[in-house]
Amino acid sequence: MDYNLLKIKSYKYWEVYLHENQCYIGRVFVLLKEDEEIEDFLAIEGEIRDEFFFIGKEVKKALKSLFKPDKMNYAALSNTSEKIHVHIVPRYKEAREFGGVIFNDARWGKNYAPYDRSFALDESTLFKIRDALKETLS
Repeated sequence: MDYNLLKIKSYKYWEVYLHENQCYIGRVFVLLKEDEEIEDFLAIEGEIRDEFFFIGKEVKKALKSLFKPDKMNYAALSNTSEKIHVHIVPRYKEAREFGGVIFNDARWGKNYAPYDRSFALDESTLFKIRDALKETLS
């Protein structure tokens, strides 16, 4: 899927995208627009760092409002993409329903990965989740 279709919001230094695998409903990632010779996530400083933490707090607030996660996981791995990005993965003790779909966190109490890579939603449902987050983040 073209990730531009899953873009939720753009900021000065970062962009927020819905992850195409929503086995954890509301999973997003925050992608640095320009790496500007930044070695890794811990090398981020100044305005870029400040904006990231502002975005993280706003995303967490939006996810809590929409889906009421019981816990949040954060991952800055950069294994499959060299661009600096951080996954925000909401976690759920009990199933959640959205748009007629039941979302069950089968790995509650464990690391979010490995996650169910076969979990797939139709584009319409993905866009409904994206749009709900867009609206809440506005």
